[in-house]
Amino acid sequence: MIKLMTHGSAEALRSLALQHLPPNIAEQWLGLLRPSIRLGIATGSDSVVGQLGGQPKLPTGTRWPVWEGHGPLSFVASIDCAALPAHTLNIDLPETGTLLFFYFDGQLDDGDALVLAEDRDSWPGARLLYVQADEGLRERETPGELRPYPLVPLTARVEMTAADPWHPSIRGTFAPGAPLGQRYDHPVCTQEFLEALWEFDDTVGHQVGGHAHSVQNPVEIEIAEAVLEGPVSWEDPRLSDEAGRLVLLAQFDSEDAAGMMWGDSGALYWLIHPQDLAEQRFDRAIFTWQCS
Repeated sequence: MIKLMTHGSAEALRSLALQHLPPNIAEQWLGLLRPSIRLGIATGSDSVVGQLGGQPKLPTGTRWPVWEGHGPLSFVASIDCAALPAHTLNIDLPETGTLLFFYFDGQLDDGDALVLAEDRDSWPGARLLYVQADEGLRERETPGELRPYPLVPLTARVEMTAADPWHPSIRGTFAPGAPLGQRYDHPVCTQEFLEALWEFDDTVGHQVGGHAHSVQNPVEIEIAEAVLEGPVSWEDPRLSDEAGRLVLLAQFDSEDAAGMMWGDSGALYWLIHPQDLAEQRFDRAIFTWQCS
């Protein structure tokens, strides 16, 4: 399977679709694009919306996240919700407050304990905290046994994202009876169109909202299998339904500037159900990671 997701301006993606797809199918495909906030390294006069690495600001009395029996989690990133152009997204982000992302990155055990979506006992190895804007915050020192990642400020730009054709929303539109996670006989699955998308942009990157850029199989399917628990056939309609309900909250790519390498040039993902997001139940966000 070719793994891809692409992002860019709506105009550029429209041009690509009309070049490689019949006009009516191109319009359908364009209707399935999702807006995202792309996060890049801030320089000069760029507005800063968050950071990779550095030291997090936590409320007084809030315990540094720990995976019991394994140790403290590393601080990966923080996002200032008030600084984001969140009105451009189709997910219900808070208007204020801060999202803080933590992950057990293997520093303490040389990568022996892995945080895996299919292993519920490992879920405490990734944590997403939401801090209200009116909470008293102070910068917290990283626990001594961990090496903090260098601070890299982030800026934001709005881009549209396109999912691969085996994503549940794309498959459900063009070939609802096709096997989940597989190519099917349709113009959006032709080699020509897939290669055009790949050449347009194959970067994972850091992102809030939009379609996730999966390094392997769609992360929505991977997390849906974990949510349903136990062996689930890919022919089971519950798997497709659950995968289709999940939305990307944030993804963080490997990043040289921050000294971050997730496996073999992989990425970290946090997904969530829209209802939990609307209710700000960030403790229900589900984590997975993939690498090449």
